[in-house]
Parts: sequence; C-alpha cells; structure tokens
Amino acid sequence: MTPALKDAYDALVLAAFVGFAASYAGWQFFRLLRRDRFAADTPISRIRSAAQGYVHLEGQVRPTAEQGEVLSPLTNRPCVWWDYKVEQYRSGRLERGEWTCTERGTSIAPFVLCDADGQCLVGPVGAEIVPTAHNVWHGKTPRPEGAPTFELPFVTVFDDGVYRYTESILAVGARVTVLGELRSHSLITEIDEQVRTVLAEWKKDQAALLARFDLNRDGQLDASEWDAARAAAKAVVESRIGGAGSRLSVVGETTHGQPFLIAALDARRLVRREKQRAALAFGAAVLLAALTAFLAQRGMQTYRAATSSPVLQPQ
Repeated sequence: MTPALKDAYDALVLAAFVGFAASYAGWQFFRLLRRDRFAADTPISRIRSAAQGYVHLEGQVRPTAEQGEVLSPLTNRPCVWWDYKVEQYRSGRLERGEWTCTERGTSIAPFVLCDADGQCLVGPVGAEIVPTAHNVWHGKTPRPEGAPTFELPFVTVFDDGVYRYTESILAVGARVTVLGELRSHSLITEIDEQVRTVLAEWKKDQAALLARFDLNRDGQLDASEWDAARAAAKAVVESRIGGAGSRLSVVGETTHGQPFLIAALDARRLVRREKQRAALAFGAAVLLAALTAFLAQRGMQTYRAATSSPVLQPQ
C-alpha cells in the first residue's frame, strides 16, 4: 500500500469512527429532548391524589421505618440511596496502568417520598438518579480511612496499589423530583402476576434453575424446592416494588418506556438541566457530523488522487 492510499484509508476509518460518535450524540439529543418533554409536560401531582400510572412528584425523602438509619458504605453518611465503587491502580506494560474494580454496589431498598398531603414509596431499581453528592477521591487502603478529600484533576500521580473511591448518595431530607410509574402494590393479584413472570423467565434456563433450587440434586424440583423458588421470585418482585406488607403506593420503573428519573432538583431546575444537556448533545452531533463529512471528503479525494497517479498504472 502506497503512503497516499494509507492516508486515504486512515482518513476514511477516522471518518467512520467520528460518524459513529455523531450518531451517538444525535441519539443522546433525541433521548434528552424526549425526557425534557416528559419533565416539562407531565404536571406535578400531589401524592395523595395522584392517579395510577405515569406521574411527576416532588417531595422530601427519608428511609422507611423498617430500614431505620441507612449509612453509605464508604463514608457512613446518612442517606436513603447509595452507589459506590472501589478501584485499584495496577501498573502494566510500557508504564501504562489501569484501574481494576475491586468492589462495587448499589442500594435497591425502597425509600419514602413525602409531600404536604401524603407519602409513597420509591423503588430505585432501574432509575437514573441525580444524587445530592457525588465524590471521587484516592487513598492507600481498600476502604477509605476518612471523608472525601478535594483533589485537583489531572494532577495526582498514581502509584501501583493506590485505590480510587467513588460514592454517590441521596441524603436524608433532600428534596427530589421523581418521574416514574405510580402503582399500588397492596394488590395481591399484581404481585402474583409479577411472580409468575419472574418464574417464567427462570424456567427458560432449566440448568440454572436446578442448580439454584434442586437441593437434593435429583434433577427435578419437588414441592418444597418449588416453594423455595416461588419465595425467591416473590422476594425479587418485592425488592422492585418496595415490599409486600406496606399499603403505600410505590413509584417504580415504567412499563411503557417512559423515563424513570429520581433527581435531587426541583422541577424548574430539572427541566433547565435537561434542556442544557440536550443542547450540548445537539451541538456535539452537528460538529461531529461536519467533521465526518470533512474527513470522508478528504479521504475520497486522497484515494482518487492516489489511484489516478501514473505510478500506479500498469507498465
């Protein structure tokens, strides 16, 4: 391959990668624009009078009475939801190191959302959450020895074995906006239907089902083993909808593709944030699309010039 053809090939490959990035930015623009429309067009409801279905609620959050005080895993801060990750820096070949995740977790327990008129449960499984605090800091032990510290980005020099801690929380008492599907989980029929759905999914992988519940290893599930499977499926359903004993309604993951969002922002700030992010995605998509066209045109011009050169003509 001549240098000119190699330049043309490189330009076209780069154009393909940039084009993919432009497509992703465009997809993000439409996704954020759609979510902005849901946030702006879905009226805020009072919890007590909210109808079943997709809702827009605002209120303060607190743990359930059954949970009591909830503390974040890395910093022991009171919260209703947490997400954390611990990574270790390991040096590699040619002095290029990488971060390896050693521990991570996300809370799935429901919490209470209260407004002036009432309260409901919020099950965070499947939600996009905008936390009240998000911290990233470093240390020399598998778990941090103190509170998060402020660090200038791109300044810290990492040694082999250094740990990076990432933690996000929703603090107790924070005022949040919730977009999600409100349903009553006091209905036994609804829980039973979801249990049957979970069991049907598990039955599709018989080997995994038997490995998990066939305690006597006879190749089939007897009555007691099937009861254990049903109990496990019910626990999965209750973790999604917030427990079976409470008669509160619950906001959870949507069933028709609408955004499920829990944000430590009021409605006005949430809408403004979504508009700003959509605008940034649109700008990025336009710039990347223009760069794709430029690179593709340059690559084709280089290719035509290389293939029309007398040097490449047969002797």
